Amino acid sequence: MALDTRTGRRPSFAATLWGSTVGKKTVMAVSGLIMLLYLVVHMIGNLKIFFGAAEFNHYAHWLRVVGEPFMHEEWTLWLVRVVLLAAVVAHATSAYQLSRRDIRARPGKYVHRKPRSSYATRTMRWGGIILGLFLVWHLLDLTTGTVHAGFRPGHPYQNVVDTFSTWYGNVIYLVAMLALGLHIRHGFWSAAQTLGAGSRARDRALKTTANALALVLTVGFVSVPVAVMTGVVS
Repeated sequence: MALDTRTGRRPSFAATLWGSTVGKKTVMAVSGLIMLLYLVVHMIGNLKIFFGAAEFNHYAHWLRVVGEPFMHEEWTLWLVRVVLLAAVVAHATSAYQLSRRDIRARPGKYVHRKPRSSYATRTMRWGGIILGLFLVWHLLDLTTGTVHAGFRPGHPYQNVVDTFSTWYGNVIYLVAMLALGLHIRHGFWSAAQTLGAGSRARDRALKTTANALALVLTVGFVSVPVAVMTGVVS
């Protein structure tokens, strides 16, 4: 292991791992899987809105008191938020640095075009930016109510219905969920390859799983605004 020219010391294992392309890809894969697990749970929770206001509001309240009496009110919720924030920052940072490293490695245009890649692959970077902007909007809309004129603290069902009763709320959400589906479709496959799960025998199953996850999550999340728009949820 080479010495760090600035300190004269050998870099730590963590620093060496983070400095390598493989390390950054591993961080991006693991953080992506953490967020994917959260999305599955979050989607299932969102679908409780189809059981009515009382059920959905009770679920939202339960999220704040889960773990009591061992955990104080909202401690578990904040623990989840901290883990998710760390995953988002790690994912975005590693993705950005890998992108910059890739650009530096090939500053000139290719003489021959690269083989055509899938739409999801070619839009991963823009999809990530769209999802990052949506995350900020989503928190300001349904968590803090900063950009939600009719926000009512403690009434999540009513807030969701109010948001999806506006054309811009639906457009923002639907575009973001379509970007999410494409991101998951390619991201799950890439994470599996990075973590060594891919092989000739398993590739077909992994691709099927990636497609199924992307479809289920997209349909699950999109079903809520569609239900509000069509009057199924009101």
